[in-house]
Amino acid sequence: MTVKTSGDGGGPSGQKPQKAGREPEQAGAGQDQAVSQEEKLNAVYRLTTGLAQQMEKARIAEYTELLHSPFRLIWLNILSGTARGVGIALGFTFFAATIIYVLQVLGALNLPIIGDYIADIVRIVQHQLELKTF
Repeated sequence: MTVKTSGDGGGPSGQKPQKAGREPEQAGAGQDQAVSQEEKLNAVYRLTTGLAQQMEKARIAEYTELLHSPFRLIWLNILSGTARGVGIALGFTFFAATIIYVLQVLGALNLPIIGDYIADIVRIVQHQLELKTF
């Protein structure tokens, strides 16, 4: 069985090359071709099933529905922005309070190096407050 191919080894869109002429087929060649077609269909089925599952995981359908309702999109963005802002404010407050508490504890210990460093910070802050009149 001879197969004539174009220069790239395959037909358009990755198809298997076509037969050039009619030649007598060997016994069992029809079964091989049927199995080959079945294998191709199974491979295509597995590929499309995998793509569908990935799209479901990515929630593409919900995203496109959200894009078609702009008021809902705006409302969700306002809510998420507000929640993000409140979270940042609370987190920064907790962080700053923890740092101030640790500095107070270290200042109470009267450690020479750390105490001088804290005193310098306090002097800088007081100087800045005196320069700025509100």
